[in-house]
Amino acid sequence: MRVFIAGATGAVGSRLVPLLVGAGHEVVGTSRSRDRLGALERAGATGIVMDGLDAASVRSAVLEARPDVIVHQLTALGGVAPDLKHFDAGFAGTNALRTRGTDHLLAAAAEAGVPRVIAQSYTGWPNERTGGPVKTEEDPIDSSPTDASRETIAAIRHVEQATTDASGLVLRYGGLYGPGNAIGRGGDILAMVQARKLPLVGGGTGVWSFCHVEDAASATAIAVTRGAPGIYNIVDDDPAPVAEWLPELARIVGAKPPMRIPAWVARPLIGEHGVSLMTKVRGSSNAKAKRELGWQPRHASWREGFRTGLG
Repeated sequence: MRVFIAGATGAVGSRLVPLLVGAGHEVVGTSRSRDRLGALERAGATGIVMDGLDAASVRSAVLEARPDVIVHQLTALGGVAPDLKHFDAGFAGTNALRTRGTDHLLAAAAEAGVPRVIAQSYTGWPNERTGGPVKTEEDPIDSSPTDASRETIAAIRHVEQATTDASGLVLRYGGLYGPGNAIGRGGDILAMVQARKLPLVGGGTGVWSFCHVEDAASATAIAVTRGAPGIYNIVDDDPAPVAEWLPELARIVGAKPPMRIPAWVARPLIGEHGVSLMTKVRGSSNAKAKRELGWQPRHASWREGFRTGLG
C-alpha cells in the first residue's frame, strides 16, 4: 500500500516509517523542515515538505502522493513538559494541528479519494474524572475539564469527531515515554524526577496509563491494514496511580524519592489542572485494541518499560 504519514519526523512518526517500509509499504512522509527529509529518505521513505496548517500545502502534498492510507501524526510537542498552570497555551500549536490541520487533511483525503485515514489522539487525563479508575472507549471525554485544559479538550474532541465522521480510525495514545518524549532520555519530566523537582501531590491518587513510543508506532502500523473505523485506546496493561509510578520511576533512574506536598500547597504552583493530574485523572483500558486490532504492547507494563525503554 502507499501510506502518507503527516508528521513523519515526530516521536511516533519516525518509528512508524521503518515499520511500514519493512512491511513492504511505499511510504511518503512529511516534515515542516526540508533539513529533516534526509532522515526519512535514509529510512526508505519519500520525504516531502508540508505545512499542516496551510490548506494549499496539505492539498498539494496529498494529491501528489495519491496514497491508499493517510496517517495523521501532526503535533507540536517534543520532550518538553507543559506549563500546567497555562496548559492550553503550551498545547496551542498541537491544538491547531488537531483542528485546522485535521480539517485540511480530511478535505485533501476526500478530494484524492483516500479510503482510509488514521489520526492520533490522546487518552488518560481527558477521560471523565468520575466513576471507576479505568475507562474504555465507550466512556465519555470529560465534560467538565479544568479551565486550563478546555481548549485542548475541545481540540481532542474535534480530531476524534471529524475523523470518525469520515469513517476513519482514531488511536488514543496513553502517556508516551521513551526517547524523544518528556519521560525519556533528555526529556523534561525525567530531568525533573532526577532533580527531585516533581513532587507527589496529595495522595497521588490520579491514575495514569502509559504507552512506550515504540508500542504506539506498532499499533499504528497494524491499523494501516486492520481495524474497523472507530476509536482505540493504545496503552499498556497496567494503569497505575501517581503514588505508585512516580516513586518507582525515581528509584529506577537513581533519584531520591519525590517530595510529598498537600494539594493546597501545590495548587498555586501547578494550578488546578496540575493537581487534577496528580489526584483525579483516570486511566484507560486497551482491551478493544488488543481484541480488534490484534495488537499486543511489547512493553506490557511501565514497570518494565521504565527500566529498559527510557533510552
